[in-house]
Amino acid sequence: MAAATADTPARGARWRVRGRIARSPQQLPAWTRALAEGDDAGFFGPGSAVWAVNGALPTLVAGIRALLLQTLHPGAMAGVHDWSHYNEDPLGRLDGTVRWVATTTFGDRRSATAASAFVSRLHEHVTGTYTDAAGVERQYSANEEQLLRWVHDAFTEAFLGAHETWGKAIPGGGDAYVREWAQAGRLMGVTDPPTSVDALRAEISEFLREAKVDERVVEAVRFLRRPGLPGLTGLAYPILFGGAVASLAPEYRRLLGLRRPRWPAITLTRIALAVGVLVLGPVSPSERNARARIARLALR
Repeated sequence: MAAATADTPARGARWRVRGRIARSPQQLPAWTRALAEGDDAGFFGPGSAVWAVNGALPTLVAGIRALLLQTLHPGAMAGVHDWSHYNEDPLGRLDGTVRWVATTTFGDRRSATAASAFVSRLHEHVTGTYTDAAGVERQYSANEEQLLRWVHDAFTEAFLGAHETWGKAIPGGGDAYVREWAQAGRLMGVTDPPTSVDALRAEISEFLREAKVDERVVEAVRFLRRPGLPGLTGLAYPILFGGAVASLAPEYRRLLGLRRPRWPAITLTRIALAVGVLVLGPVSPSERNARARIARLALR
């Protein structure tokens, strides 16, 4: 149940090939340009653990890792299966998630709050029933706090885990990231989200007591393995997927029915991400615009 948008932004909106940004900023979607506007530094800001993690290229792998983990909750999987068109428009769904992450991470507080409220409104109609691991039929709602908590926990675990595998040092360490990114959970309606790595892992372990792998999960994992992406993205994707699987904790792979790749997936992913930084540049347009906003505010 990742964030979605009514007006899907341009593909690859978060990152552009180095050099194109300065020559044609108008090619960036309006929401990216809007990050240069606002009246405060946002919920996080330069030097924060969230900027270090969410602004780095390992998020490309983290997104895959998060989706794999999220499938293990039967309620979340039912919502995706019943309402999402991920198999028809994977890039559109990805773009919606990117927009929410970038705005929450780099936008001012008003924009971050509005982006989360927008996603909550989109989720209002996402309801239905599912059968839990014990065979009991239950109702679900995408805005139900337990499902929101699960999605938040899976996202946090995936982004932190991917960055610890391929990223640079996190200011304040993993606990700082979990503590800071808990604000994103609160914006989405999660009461008292985990604020330390140990608390996050304990909560995920408790959730996974009710994990259920059925044909819906198998179908989603099969799609995530081969989503049929076009161009260079499609060529690089198998490496990133292999890295995501290899970086998962063994118990998560076991639940998903996945095996660690026999080829050096961690190393090849590291090489692919290094090439990505050379091509795309070390700073995304979202962070660049946020820094411009903060610099403007500092001159007042």
